[in-house]
Amino acid sequence: MAKTTLGRLPREAIRTLEIPRVPTAILDSLRNLIDLTGTLSDACDELGIVALIPGYVLPPVNLGKRIVGPAVTVRNIARDVQTHKAAQDKINTQGETEAHNLAEHGDVLVIEGVMGCSNMGGQSATIAKRQGFIGAIVDATVRDPDQYRTMDWPVWCKGFTPITGKWRMQTVEVNGTVQICGVAVRPGDIVCADDAGVAIIPHDKAAQVLEVALKIDAGDSKRKADIDAGISVADLMTKKYK
Repeated sequence: MAKTTLGRLPREAIRTLEIPRVPTAILDSLRNLIDLTGTLSDACDELGIVALIPGYVLPPVNLGKRIVGPAVTVRNIARDVQTHKAAQDKINTQGETEAHNLAEHGDVLVIEGVMGCSNMGGQSATIAKRQGFIGAIVDATVRDPDQYRTMDWPVWCKGFTPITGKWRMQTVEVNGTVQICGVAVRPGDIVCADDAGVAIIPHDKAAQVLEVALKIDAGDSKRKADIDAGISVADLMTKKYK
């Protein structure tokens, strides 16, 4: 069935209804990397790709989670309006529901947001999970952290706030290019995240990054096996693993 919009945003603000999608085999192979973001960081270094956001910059709300999936993007900006007047008039200009409406199972919600107010709350997250999002990356603040933990739904964000974003910001674009902690994210780029951080793999370079990452992963596994087998430090230092 063809995807449609909800009318929350002007049609031109939703840049594409269908995001580029890499083969499922690539996603599966990325999920199977032992050290997900560490290995991808090393691979991207070799390939000259700026892709990594460390966990101290964008920490996970739920520890012990990892996700791999294509990005559906949302861009929010601060509103130039008197907050109390907007609240009294009930003028809500948040539009991430347009992204929820376009989600497919396995997608990742990626939000370029506004600090200090909530760019995502518990009800929005509940809809997002129901629609197929496996987690969210938010370059800004969110509220209802306990609900994400109760839902067992992974989120990476800059912090928490009880202050609603409904009257303080507006969604201006869905499925355009966003900036997440200095890393550009296009719709369909592959989001890989764990406790150590977040890696954004350009969808058109995913196969190339995976090829390098698999070599690094194999080398790391062989070195660990040699360490466990008791090979001397001198031999470990001289042996080439990757």
